[in-house]
Amino acid sequence: MIDLAGKTAVVFGLANKRSIAWGIAQKLHEAGATLAICYQNERMKMEAQSLIDELPGASGFQCDVSNDQEIETLFAALKDKYAKLDILVHAVAFAPAADLKGDFLMTSREGFRTAMDVSVYSLIAVTRGAAPLMTEGGSVMTLSYYAAEKVVPNYNVMAVAKSGLESTVRYLAANLGTRNIRVNAISAGPIKTLAARGVGDLSEMLRSHADRAPLHRNVDQLEVGGTALFLASDLSSAITGEVMYVDCGYNIMGY
Repeated sequence: MIDLAGKTAVVFGLANKRSIAWGIAQKLHEAGATLAICYQNERMKMEAQSLIDELPGASGFQCDVSNDQEIETLFAALKDKYAKLDILVHAVAFAPAADLKGDFLMTSREGFRTAMDVSVYSLIAVTRGAAPLMTEGGSVMTLSYYAAEKVVPNYNVMAVAKSGLESTVRYLAANLGTRNIRVNAISAGPIKTLAARGVGDLSEMLRSHADRAPLHRNVDQLEVGGTALFLASDLSSAITGEVMYVDCGYNIMGY
């Protein structure tokens, strides 16, 4: 059993019980980690806080990762409360719904900018905030998807963002390795999260994955949480800059 007692994790991206962030938070909590769980805004606070309350010892914090001042305020609060951090989970992605449907050719400039800012730059921003608190090294992880590599209908601008995210993981890993901070991505299969519902034909995507994947089913957020737990632990101490697939094997199939 993995033991994270004495470790502190900050988890970004909790929206509701379907969130991948929730599956990860549950697994880290089961392993004994102290959790700081972040939700985006006041509107999401009630549902997020009701989940946070299910994890004794966990605390909730509001942080819009597209706002540098909120990020700065958050990490000052985390420093005051915990002194150090060991684990950072970035489970944040967003693109305007209009840019996740129709022709990729018609992607708007503002939609592109928003997708890259919220889904990619935010990883740099929160890692920069966390790194000074990772005084004993640490593990940073984010969430990607196979569309970073191959064309997935309707994923559109978010696919470009995921490609950028995976490249960002590699550059952060190279930059932070001397501090013993590891940075990795989990490429999860499709899950019915709040963010995923914005993708056109999500139901068809889920059916296709279950049909073609070697395990002939879809992944759930607790399985993603299990991989996050591994990456948070010393069992993955020599792994950094990687993209780990948790998709029931879908990515290995050519046809």
